[in-house]
Amino acid sequence: MFKILKKINKKEISLMLVVVLLVVFQVWLDLKSPEYMAEITKLVQTPGSKIIDILLNGFFMILCALGSLAGAIAVGYLVSYVSSTFAFRLRKLLFSKVGDFSMEEIKAFSTNSLITRTTNDLTQVQIFLAVGLQILIKSPLLAIWAIFKVLNKSWEWMLLTAGSVFFILIYIIILVLFVMPKFKKVQEAIDDVNGIARENLLGIRVVRAFNAEDYQENKFTNINNNLTSIQTFIQKMMSTMQPVMHLVMQMLTVGIYLIGAYLISSAGSADKLNIFSNMVVFSTYAMMILMAFVSLASVFIFYPRASVSALRINEVLETESKIKDGYVNRDTSKVKGTVEFKDVSFKYPDADEYMLQNISFKVNEGETFAIIGSTGSGKSTLINLLPRLYDATKGTVLVNDIDVKKYKQSFLNNKISYIPQKAGMFSGTVKENVNYGTSNVKKTQDRLKKAIEIAQAKDFVENLDGQYDSYIARGGTNVSGGQKQRLSIARAIMKKPEIYIFDDTFSALDYKTDLKLRQELKKHTKEASCIIVSQRIGTILNANQILVLDKGKSVGLGTHQELLKTCRVYKEIALTQLSEKELKE
Repeated sequence: MFKILKKINKKEISLMLVVVLLVVFQVWLDLKSPEYMAEITKLVQTPGSKIIDILLNGFFMILCALGSLAGAIAVGYLVSYVSSTFAFRLRKLLFSKVGDFSMEEIKAFSTNSLITRTTNDLTQVQIFLAVGLQILIKSPLLAIWAIFKVLNKSWEWMLLTAGSVFFILIYIIILVLFVMPKFKKVQEAIDDVNGIARENLLGIRVVRAFNAEDYQENKFTNINNNLTSIQTFIQKMMSTMQPVMHLVMQMLTVGIYLIGAYLISSAGSADKLNIFSNMVVFSTYAMMILMAFVSLASVFIFYPRASVSALRINEVLETESKIKDGYVNRDTSKVKGTVEFKDVSFKYPDADEYMLQNISFKVNEGETFAIIGSTGSGKSTLINLLPRLYDATKGTVLVNDIDVKKYKQSFLNNKISYIPQKAGMFSGTVKENVNYGTSNVKKTQDRLKKAIEIAQAKDFVENLDGQYDSYIARGGTNVSGGQKQRLSIARAIMKKPEIYIFDDTFSALDYKTDLKLRQELKKHTKEASCIIVSQRIGTILNANQILVLDKGKSVGLGTHQELLKTCRVYKEIALTQLSEKELKE
């Protein structure tokens, strides 16, 4: 928690100092009011007292109450402002940090957990800052000041008040010991609920296609029941606090008056009025002392959950990405658009076996390089090393004869357009989706239309109601898979990179569209290198070089005709798609 609070900036600290001053003023007014009450009590009991004196003291009591109210409103506003701005910056920091993570860190935390940490956990910290810090400032000050006010009163009353406070503290400590371990389980259970809800929504088509609604509902019910049982236990334990507090407060009030009655009955006539007045004042101060300790103790109810949340947030903020940023941010090489893998091997974190072993090849400027292999052979893993979604475990990946690890990631990413198999669409217009990530190039309507035309998306885009300003739903749920893929290709073309990476991108397209798109792409991207991952022989047979992968190893490298003669794996794949006659043509 203290690590999180260190991120409060100077402006927020200044406002918190103002809050401290306002709280001091508010406490002073709260403690001043009982003195006027005592004075009124004496005046009422004293013969010959003037009504104006009673009204004047009453007026001062009202002023104290109004001043305390104004102070409370000001404190509430400032604390809410500080907590909101702090949460805003912390949320932004979390989002930025997660954006810098490599795939390794994202998988380590899981998407559901990162969502919970950015929303629910951060809210817990914000609530503690808004409520907890206000109590931490006011309660100790009120308790200590009130104790000094009653030090010269009866020791019997002091002993009774101390006993009540001690009982409350013991009760709170026992409550916290039972409840605190459950708070972490609550946050983890929320992760699970988010995970199953997200899984169900993303896979809703599969769920309905296989009539698995009942299965998913039961799965969610089990996880939801777990969260509910934990929260029910916490709420049951917490619900005992209020009645216990009220009981102790009522017992303390009764005790003070019983002791007061005994003291008054045994005192002389001259002291009776003074003891009665002290009893009225002491009962008020005793309630303040008790409430201060109750409020202070309640912080220990807020704190455990906020502390668990702060720890989870700090885990994200303190996690260093395995992908370290380099220093090269300008072109220093004479070559452009070249890619080279030198004896590259890779294994996933915590894996025992290598996914890729000793892969070497080179792609020159303007060349088309293809990668083919059976499912699970490591094709996508291989190209993920180029934009540094992962870093090679062994060997070197070079772009323009410079190790990719030496590049600043933003500079490297501007050189590459990566089009994954599963097209990623964002909520917004067609224009916004195609222009996405083109901060380094000039965006014009003509260029946008040309990119869409090359990607064979012109016909369907211009048939939309709003054409280029038509709305695309998050994930592209209002367009087909082939349409999404063509828009993602248009996005890559719009960027005008040095290197294109197509990760089985053409699989969502029919053969006619696939052929026409590649022909247009070749005309307009002559200076750029293209790396194509595909399962289709027809898509890659005209590539300058084809790499054949089998179980993470390179088993062939050459042209289509060369591989038919020298690579058994490639020929087997080819024969499953084309006839002997077609292969010879």
